[in-house]
Order: sequence, then C-alpha cells, then structure tokens
Amino acid sequence: MKTPLSIRARLVWGAFGVLLAFLAGAGWAVQQAYVDGVRAARFARLQTTIYLLMAGAELNADGSLLMPVTLAEPRLSLPTSGLYANIANPAKGEEWQSLSTLGISPPFQRNQVPGQWSFETVHALEAHSIAQVKTDQSFLAASYTVKWSVNDRSTPLVFSVLEDTAGFDQEVQAFKFTLWSWLGSTGVLLLLTQTLLLRWGLTPLRQMAKEIQQIEKGEQTKVQGRYPHELARLTHNLNLLLDQERARQTRYKDALDDLAHSLKTPLAVLRSSLDEPADLPRLVAEQVTRMDDIVVHQLGRAGASGAARFAPFLVLAPILSRIRDTLAKVYAEKNLVYALDCPPTLAWRIDEGDAFEILGNVLDNAAKWAKGKVAVQTWIEANRLHLRVSDDGPGFADLKLAPQRRVRLDERVPGHGIGLAVVRDLVASHQGELTMSTSEWGGAQIDIVLQ
Repeated sequence: MKTPLSIRARLVWGAFGVLLAFLAGAGWAVQQAYVDGVRAARFARLQTTIYLLMAGAELNADGSLLMPVTLAEPRLSLPTSGLYANIANPAKGEEWQSLSTLGISPPFQRNQVPGQWSFETVHALEAHSIAQVKTDQSFLAASYTVKWSVNDRSTPLVFSVLEDTAGFDQEVQAFKFTLWSWLGSTGVLLLLTQTLLLRWGLTPLRQMAKEIQQIEKGEQTKVQGRYPHELARLTHNLNLLLDQERARQTRYKDALDDLAHSLKTPLAVLRSSLDEPADLPRLVAEQVTRMDDIVVHQLGRAGASGAARFAPFLVLAPILSRIRDTLAKVYAEKNLVYALDCPPTLAWRIDEGDAFEILGNVLDNAAKWAKGKVAVQTWIEANRLHLRVSDDGPGFADLKLAPQRRVRLDERVPGHGIGLAVVRDLVASHQGELTMSTSEWGGAQIDIVLQ
C-alpha cells in the first residue's frame, strides 16, 4: 500500500497549487487590463492624428482635396515610420496618402457611414520586392467619415490612420516579461516563506512524535513538553491514557500477587484437614466458598476499567432498576422496600461493567443486611456524581476499618468485606471517594463520589 503524503507535504503542495492558480489568474487579469489600456491609448493617439488631418485638409471649388506640404504629425512625413494616413474622396475618385506609405500598401478603410468612428486591428499580407518575400503585418486602424461642405455642397471624406503593431507588441511583451518575472519571483519567495512557516508551525507535532518514540523506548513515562492549546488537550488525554494503562497493569500485577497471598490460608487449612477425615467435607466446603470469594474479589479489582474519561455517557436509572429487580428476587423472603431516587436522564461517563459492579455490590450488601428498607439517591453536583445507598440494618461494626492490600479476607468487616473491597478498588480506579457512615435509620450508609 502506498504511504500517504505527510501533513507537511500536503500543506506545501496545497499551498503551491493555490498560489500558482492565484498568481496565474491575477497575472492574466493584470496583463489583459494593461493590454486593453495600451490599445485604448494608441487608438486615442490615432484619433488625435485624424483630428490633425482634418484640421489640415481643404477642398477647392471643384471639390478636389488639398493637403499642406508639411503635417503636424512628423511621423506621417517619414517613410516606413509605422504611422500611415489616407484620405479618400469618393466623389472625385481620388485619395491622398502620407509620405510614410512610400513602398508599402497599408489596408486603409475607404468606405464607411458618415459620422461613425471605427477602431480595429487589421492584418495585411505585404510583398517585398527583394526575393518577393511575403510577410503578414498587423495594424491598429482608426477611421472616420465626415461630410465636408464647400459652397453649399457636401462631399464625404474618409480619414483613415494605421499604426504598425510592432511598437504595440514590443511594449506589451516588455510588460509581460516584467510582470511574469516579478510574479514568478514573488511566487517562489512566498512559497519558500510559507514552507518555512509550515516547518515552524509543525514543530510541536514533530516534538510530540519524538516524545512518543521516547515513551515507546521506555526513556520517559509521559508527554512532558509544553504544547500550544490546540495540542494541549491531546497531550493531556494521552497522558491520562498512559496513566490508566499503567494503573491497569499495576492492578493486574497486584491482583495476581494478592490472589496468591490470599489463597495461602485456605490452602493451608485444606492441607491440615487431611489429618481430620471426619471434618474434611465441612472444611472443604468452607474453604472452597472462601476461595471463591477471594477469586471474585481479585477479579473485580483486576477488571476495573478506570477509563471514565473515554467511556460514553451511561444513563444510570435503567442500571439501578435492573439491579433492584434482581435483588428483589434474590431476597424475596425479606419483602424489602426499595426507594430509588435517580432522575431518568441522569448520565455519567462510566463503563457499564464498572457501574454494575459498584452499584450491584453496594446494593447487594444493603439488601443482605437490611430489615425492611433500602434507599438509593443519585445526583450531580459541582461536576461530580454522588451515589448514596442506605439501609435499616445493623450498620458497620467499625467505621474506621479501611481494607488494605495483603489483609486476609477473614479479617474484613463481617458481611461487608468482599463486596465493599471490590467497590473501594473500583472507586479508586475512577479517582473517586468512598465513605461509610450510619444512615438515618441506624443502618449502614455508603456515599460514593466520582469525578
């Protein structure tokens, strides 16, 4: 599979494409505007030349055209100067041409509607006498037809002026060269500047990639650099994920260590019971039950997700309802009254398995020891989830007892050992708090706060 382009390459090529399109479009627009402006200026000069010819033209009494020997525009008197003039007098069948037309035959306009200006670019095929070379010439042409009045007679005269486009083309080519040279230089400079800016802007990503490589090699444990706010949340969540993974691995190790330690006592009892065949069935049943509780406890600790930040929001009311319905069947003979105070839309970021483990163990302990009532309250305050479970049972024997690692299960509070130990570890994995107190009915009350 072909390796995708890097972010830097994508940005550089994208910027190059956009810059190239912009410069090409802007250059073409400026070039066309300049060409139209130069052409309009030259047509205006041709129009001025026609006005000068009209000022010098005269008709005699019989309607013949008379022109002065010298003209106001000196280029018209210089052969092949590039500026050519023609005055047509259709009524007399005569034409006047400027001295600049000697040796060439420019394509003058000779028929036109009186009072109408004409500006155009015309082409003519000119034949030179030497070796009969034929070349295609272009001219900027301007013509105007007037009705000349003499002795109450009006005679139409067609004034036509041509200018060789060589000067026009040379001026346009010089402008094009200057324009595209500057635009090309500007484009290269902008692209180089943008490449340097992209390199500077992507420096935090390269630094983060370097830190991640160091984490993979074990040279550091988390992302330590300070990054722009666009990446700060990413680095924060990445560090949280790394911490949670390390905590998960630590829980697995501790659970295996504790499991091995906790199973020593039941195994020792079973080994010693071999010398007492009469009590062997009873002792085996007791120790198997005890070992089963130990395994359940350690599996609960090891399986704690602890990834609340990355878990989807979970609505808690259905979870509580399912646990209540299950406990009502398990402790049906007690006819317990369950009071659930949980808004139907209350949701929290927590793994569904963790939610069932925490709520299920706490409610199971409450139902086990309650005389007739179990109450559950849930609410959110200051962006923290509060859970409170109360019962009317005998309560806790010692509120100061906090189970620690490497404490044997038979040393825990009777009836509240395994389940609460699992809950405590799960709450700790979610950076929460668990407190035990006496309920308003004199029984046990457990408050859990998750953040």
